[in-house]
Amino acid sequence: MNKPTNINDYTSVVEADKAHIWHHLSQHKKFETVDPLMIIEGKGLRVWNQAGREHLDAVSGGVWTVNVGYGRETIADAVRDQLVKMNFFGGTTGSIPGATFAEMLIDKMPGMSRVYYSNSGSEANEKAYKFVRQIAHQKYGGKKHKILYRERDYHGTTITALSSGGQDERRDLYGPYTPGFIPVPHCLEYRSQWGDVDDYGIRAASAIEEVILREGADTVGGLILEPVTAGGGVIVPPQGYWDRVQEICKKYDVLLIIDEVVCGMGRTGTWFGYQQYGVKPDIVTMAKGVASGYAAISCTVTTEEVFNEFKSNADEPLNYFRDISTFGGCTAGPAAAIENMRILEDENLLENTTKMGEYMLEQLEVLKGKHQLIGDVRGKGLFLGAELVTDRDTKEPVPESVAQAVVADCMKENAVIIGATNRSLKGFNNTLCFSPALIASKSDIDEIIHAVDGALTRVVGA
Repeated sequence: MNKPTNINDYTSVVEADKAHIWHHLSQHKKFETVDPLMIIEGKGLRVWNQAGREHLDAVSGGVWTVNVGYGRETIADAVRDQLVKMNFFGGTTGSIPGATFAEMLIDKMPGMSRVYYSNSGSEANEKAYKFVRQIAHQKYGGKKHKILYRERDYHGTTITALSSGGQDERRDLYGPYTPGFIPVPHCLEYRSQWGDVDDYGIRAASAIEEVILREGADTVGGLILEPVTAGGGVIVPPQGYWDRVQEICKKYDVLLIIDEVVCGMGRTGTWFGYQQYGVKPDIVTMAKGVASGYAAISCTVTTEEVFNEFKSNADEPLNYFRDISTFGGCTAGPAAAIENMRILEDENLLENTTKMGEYMLEQLEVLKGKHQLIGDVRGKGLFLGAELVTDRDTKEPVPESVAQAVVADCMKENAVIIGATNRSLKGFNNTLCFSPALIASKSDIDEIIHAVDGALTRVVGA
């Protein structure tokens, strides 16, 4: 793809950035001697930095967001047209794009019924927790208020979202945390907690029941899980896991919350990750790919049964859901989401995700056969990971610095942007992460694989 024609001298902009911007997830001491990377233009899977260098983005905006790729003029036009007509009104009122997208969304989610708008994945999960807590007070005298979360899963960056986060290094230094959030074991069979067992999926799910019984079933109101664990190492749930999870939730009257912030809108090859496994959730949260980063939007979606809990006893003055998200009333989000969904449908991107995901997984397996450093490859759709180890027999994870060196080499030598677990799991920040836009072609994937192949050779000679 040709270099953009409007690449100029961005020296003054870079200096302004260094002087005033507080970047996410960054130690700024390094910016005393090096410039921060600035991405100033994008088209398809390609982005250009301030120096005009082209990169292939294999992580959809760095954080699994730009599902339909960069430079989508029709989305920008839809947002512009809507903002000129009506940009914002508080969420106590309705809007045309809000109602339209909600209907489109529910059509893709059989069994679900209601959409609550906010503006980030963290906030969407906070709403879900508030649903559980308010229902606990209204129906159970406040007792059934505990919410279970899984080791390695991540549900957001606010204090309460971190309280439900299964990544210790993301939680460090931010306590004390909101009480009532209880961990359950992870489901990564490659690192089985019970040794070599034939029914790992069922065993890992049954561990959830053990926690419920330990805490007291009358105190547990909710369970939040990612359909495929994202930043915790791209963990695909093992066979039998989800069937057993649903059985447990039904048995103990526990609301099942599925966090689709990463997996939603086609990332795994179905509209939502939970649909890969026949799950019937009570609450689903989503953000990132809902509008592919063209506008801020998140949704907390519920069944009609959950919604009706806030309609019963209407005479009670505090019975309704007393919550507001200011920018949940901005019309840019649903306007962008409508066009984003149209693109996903009209360009058959779910089918492409399945096809290209299978191809990429095959190519990662080829790399595993070539490089002893790769202990395991896994994924679903265009959401994949390669776990790096120093020894395949012992499965000793490589130091985080090695995984980051591979990421840096891909960027430097081949201008390919990949990801890796980082500063999340003490001793286990060793998984390379891949999530290219759902428009990815075989040639794009070949370019990614070539970069990783060369990086593994150059970094460790293996």
